[in-house]
Amino acid sequence: MKYKQINNNSINQIMLITIILLICILIFTNLSYYLPGFLGAITLYILFRNIYHTLTEKKRWNKSVASIFLISLSVIFIVFPLWGLINYLMPQLEQLIVNQKDILSKFDSVKDYMHNKPVLKNIDLSDEAILNSLQRLAKYIPNVLNSVAETVVNIIVALFVLYFMQYYSKEMESTIGHAIPFSQQSKNELWNEISMMVRSNAIGIPILGICQGIVAGIGYWIFGVDSPILLGIITAISTIIPVLGTMTVYVPTAIYLLAIGSTGNAIGLALYGFILIGGIDNVLRFTILRKLGDVPPLITVFGVLLGLNLFGMLGLIFGPLIISSVRVLLKVYNNEYGKGKPEIIESTSLTSYDQDQNIIT
Repeated sequence: MKYKQINNNSINQIMLITIILLICILIFTNLSYYLPGFLGAITLYILFRNIYHTLTEKKRWNKSVASIFLISLSVIFIVFPLWGLINYLMPQLEQLIVNQKDILSKFDSVKDYMHNKPVLKNIDLSDEAILNSLQRLAKYIPNVLNSVAETVVNIIVALFVLYFMQYYSKEMESTIGHAIPFSQQSKNELWNEISMMVRSNAIGIPILGICQGIVAGIGYWIFGVDSPILLGIITAISTIIPVLGTMTVYVPTAIYLLAIGSTGNAIGLALYGFILIGGIDNVLRFTILRKLGDVPPLITVFGVLLGLNLFGMLGLIFGPLIISSVRVLLKVYNNEYGKGKPEIIESTSLTSYDQDQNIIT
């Protein structure tokens, strides 16, 4: 009986792939703390890619100068606003936790209003329940402070990595392009999908949040709500909540106004929220956000839930990307191995950039 011997090349190939995977796992487990920084660098690289190549190839800027210029823009328009937002919110949150008596007194009128309402009376707003909620919230304060420190470290990592990604962009993209074992059409589909998702979420979600936060803040001020700026910021942040979004802020605020006897302002704020705050969402999604990338709503909803659990705030970008990648990989599989397998597209250069943002071939 003859036994077929395994080819030595196959054994060597399997061993090499195994070693590579083990090393990657080792690197990932020991650098997982800095993963948001690496993801942030990838995000900024994709956003600035065309601008960087325009500066270095058409304007003939020095690579280092162009990269430092874009990093400076990131600091001005991303880091400084985040720092200002955190610097404003942290004292406000601490004050809410400390002044528990003021919070309980504000809920007294709400409890009286909800007591005789068939649907609302089942909601537990007793002093004990509110204090328990405040205590649970207080436990998250140290985590938030640690998260702030972690964010600062990862921002530094992201900007540091971004510099080298841009400086060696051609070599990096060429290496990635050759390492992906797909046809050029499949590579282009992967790149276009990744670019679209990153632009749609990294630009679209902040634009949506800022616009709705500003409109909401103006509404809170018009209808006499206390701390309109704080509530406007909270409304902007609430845009990441799937399905309900900003309703989680302006609806309870309208109920509070109704409970304290400000019926006109309560009705006005509710209508303002549904028509203007909610309307801004629809207008932007069908105009600016669609131009950035027409992402299906279900991918966005489940992607945000997945991403926040895995990566924190950067999960807003990479969560939808992970779910969307399944759809793209199925398309790539069909291109490469299915009935719709395309003809191999030959490239004239191994280091040329596609003008339509296609990855290096």
